Amino acid sequence: MIKVILWSLFLLPLAITGSPKTTAQKLKSADRLTEEIIALERSALDLWFTGDPQGFLNLYAPEVTYFDPNQEKRVDGLEAMKSLFSRVKSPIIDPRYEMVGAKLQRHGDVALLTFNLISYGKLADQPETVLARWNSTEVYSRTNGKWKIIHSHWSYLKPEVKRPVL
Repeated sequence: MIKVILWSLFLLPLAITGSPKTTAQKLKSADRLTEEIIALERSALDLWFTGDPQGFLNLYAPEVTYFDPNQEKRVDGLEAMKSLFSRVKSPIIDPRYEMVGAKLQRHGDVALLTFNLISYGKLADQPETVLARWNSTEVYSRTNGKWKIIHSHWSYLKPEVKRPVL
């Protein structure tokens, strides 16, 4: 009887929390997914900073929605994104960026990537400077085994808010 009680005390926590191996496997899987999604995002950003939007266009799902502070309203769909990005021209020399504080949260076949982005570069004959500081939210969805962005939201980090004159 004592053996049964002792075995129950040992096995009950494992039944509730899962075996240590299962938990470790879940953590490794989460780490791999985080690395995979961040690699997708960095690949698109690397192209973007050379003036090529194709990295993001390849990541966007057909039904993508997009917000950024330079647009008056939400942009809907991949075709609209292609049109928007066809106007992108970059006068920036030696661009680079830092992705800061990236965090991935997965919920089934949806993954939410949030991070801050600091972009640097030179304009004309000026020294390198910080060009912009961004908050970014990218919502990825896994469809047919591939992760695609279904929503993208960019905003300025601590933007200068102009108060109305009364």
